[in-house]
Amino acid sequence: MNNRIREFRARYNLTQEDLAKKVNVRRETIVFLEKNKYNPSLKLAHDIANVFESRIEDIFIFD
Repeated sequence: MNNRIREFRARYNLTQEDLAKKVNVRRETIVFLEKNKYNPSLKLAHDIANVFESRIEDIFIFD
């Protein structure tokens, strides 16, 4: 699975730390997500999508 988290963070002018705080995870989790080394739980994917006011499938690309 790929994702567009970095792109959305740039659009919303958020740092990895900012996003991590908004979704209640550690910054390292965001780092691993952006590097496609970690697949989020459905809840985390939902929370990230809510921060970006988008749908999960707009952020996470299921190959």
